[in-house]
Amino acid sequence: MSGNYIEVDPGVELFVQDVGVGEPIVFIPGFTFTTEVFEKQVDYFSKTNRVIVIDPRSHGRSTITVHGNDYVTHGSDLASVLKQLDVTNVTLVGWSFGCLTAWEYVKQYGTERMKSMVFVDMPPKSLSVQAEDWVEGALDDIAAIYTNSLRTPQGQREFIEAYITGVMIQRDLNKGELTWLVEQSMKTPYYIAGNLFASGMFSDYRKEAKQVYETLPTLTVVAEHWAETAVEFTKFLSLETKIEVLGGHMMFWEHAEKFNSILENFISLK
Repeated sequence: MSGNYIEVDPGVELFVQDVGVGEPIVFIPGFTFTTEVFEKQVDYFSKTNRVIVIDPRSHGRSTITVHGNDYVTHGSDLASVLKQLDVTNVTLVGWSFGCLTAWEYVKQYGTERMKSMVFVDMPPKSLSVQAEDWVEGALDDIAAIYTNSLRTPQGQREFIEAYITGVMIQRDLNKGELTWLVEQSMKTPYYIAGNLFASGMFSDYRKEAKQVYETLPTLTVVAEHWAETAVEFTKFLSLETKIEVLGGHMMFWEHAEKFNSILENFISLK
C-alpha cells in the first residue's frame, strides 16, 4: 500500500494513504488498527472520490512515539494532516476510537473543513454509572483489561484476538485472516496501547457529538450486538443523525458491500 508521510510534530510522522480524485473522504481507524483495515473502502470509493486514510501516531506505519498517545493529540494531529494536504469539504469517517479523534477535532477546531461526519460503532462516553447508557463495558471489565491484558505483548495479543473473534467479526475467521488482523493491532506496542486504552475509556464527547449531529449531516453506524441500547442513546442525544445497524464492530470489513452502499447513499444524499 503506497502512501505519504506527514510530519505532525518534530520527529513524528504519520503515514497517510491518499488516492483518487473528487470530494474527499477521510477514514480514521480505531484502537491500535491501521489504514489497511479500510482496504475495501479505498478500493471502492477511490473510483469516485479522493480517499485519505491515516495511521494515527504509534499505529501502523506511523512513528512509534512515547509522546501524545491520547485523543487530544490525535485530534490536533488530524488537523495538521488536513491542513498540510489542504483538504476541505471533508466527509470524515471514524471507526471505534477513531470517532474520539473526530470528536476531539470538533472540540478544538469546530466543524472547520467538514462537510459531513460518519461515526462507526463508538459511544461518545465510554464509561458510565447509568445502567441505560451506551458504554464500552462494565467498569470492572474495562479495568481488568487495562491492569492485566495491556501489560505485556502476550496480554495485548490475547486481548485483541478475543475481541476480534467475540465482538468485531461475526463469522468464523480462517487462521490467515485472524493472524493478519491481530498483526495490525500489534504494530502498536503494548505500553502505548495501554495509554490509548485509558485515554479512550475516560473520554466524554457527548457535547461534541450532539453539536455535530445538530450542525452537520451525520451518519451513525452501530453493530447489531448492542443496537437497541446504542440507537436509543444516540436518539436521546439528538434525533438529527441518521442511524444504521449492521454486523459486528468491524462491519465495514466483514460486510463491506453493504457498508459501502450505506456510506455511498449517505454521501449522495447530503
